[in-house]
Amino acid sequence: MTQKERYSGIFEWFEKNNPVVHTELNYRNPFELLVAVMLSAQCTDKRVNKTTPEFFKKFSSPERLAAADVEDVFELIKSVSYPNSKSDHLIKMAQQLVKEHNSEVPSTMEELVGLSGVGRKTANVILSIIFGEPTLAVDTHVFRVSARLGLTRNAKTPYDAEMQLLKNITPEKLYNAHHWLILHGRYICTARNPHCDKCGLTKWCKTYKA
Repeated sequence: MTQKERYSGIFEWFEKNNPVVHTELNYRNPFELLVAVMLSAQCTDKRVNKTTPEFFKKFSSPERLAAADVEDVFELIKSVSYPNSKSDHLIKMAQQLVKEHNSEVPSTMEELVGLSGVGRKTANVILSIIFGEPTLAVDTHVFRVSARLGLTRNAKTPYDAEMQLLKNITPEKLYNAHHWLILHGRYICTARNPHCDKCGLTKWCKTYKA
């Protein structure tokens, strides 16, 4: 099977069986999505969605978060992973939005990764979902699933995987591809015990064939 055939088969299956996909994080505007994605690092979307309603009730804007005390932020996000560092990053990020970006979430990779606590993966999520840019965020699920399926070859880092995927997925499919791979990794191709008996991609999966 060629790489082209593998990509074609996998994404045609996704398109047929799960045509409408979107992030499982709850948000109402770019600022809320940025906060939610930052909170989701090493944490489940379900846990984040339980945390953010109260958080956004108190910190509904960059200005309010920028003026917050670390202790107050920590109290609201202490149930997520790494609440100490995330509390600090969130406040500093909001202060940067206010001082440097007119309280608006910026629309370029360079500006986004310049924000406290924002890495390439988070920036790609914002660029894709909010600004419709042809990017693909590689988190642990995307990295794992892409390698197992054989979509990536010997990728050592998320950046390596991202570059390989971008070469093989057409720009108009990148938004869906990101969510397809994440959801597949979250519910089917799980880290410890992948549910190959429930997977519709075994026909093209390099690991399953092996």
